[in-house]
Amino acid sequence: MRVLVVSLIVAIGLTGCGFQLRDNYQLPQTLQHMQLKSVNSQELENSLKQRLLTAGVNLNEPANKQQVAQLQVLSDKLERRTLSLFESGQVAEYELLYRVNYRIIQDNQTVYQDSVEVARDYQDDPNFALAKTREREILVAEMRDDAARRIVRQIITKFSD
Repeated sequence: MRVLVVSLIVAIGLTGCGFQLRDNYQLPQTLQHMQLKSVNSQELENSLKQRLLTAGVNLNEPANKQQVAQLQVLSDKLERRTLSLFESGQVAEYELLYRVNYRIIQDNQTVYQDSVEVARDYQDDPNFALAKTREREILVAEMRDDAARRIVRQIITKFSD
């Protein structure tokens, strides 16, 4: 009985303060149907599709195409900068920067344009080149997923007003 009462109090408290589970998005009605156009990264496009579907967006083309918003990924770029060096002069640590520029088009007009930047640091060790290559691939995949999550959050924040 005591567990039930505590659970009920916690549930009411979390609901009352506006707590929502991560990625629990509520898109406005104008964005319930959307097309996704990406010219560069198939991985980013797949991640965006997954995030939009989770948010309740219908990505299938409706009969009336003029009522469909279009999310266009204009560019995505991955850069690598040196952060530190070993005493021998070899690179010890890198910073990866991933930047995505995108826009929302409705009725043939750009209604919103923004960009997302994700940064990660990773240490490099020439003695473990194969392992570090795999680590970098995993980091880049996580960065793309994080960028997709941020894009959807920015869109929701902009159009929720």
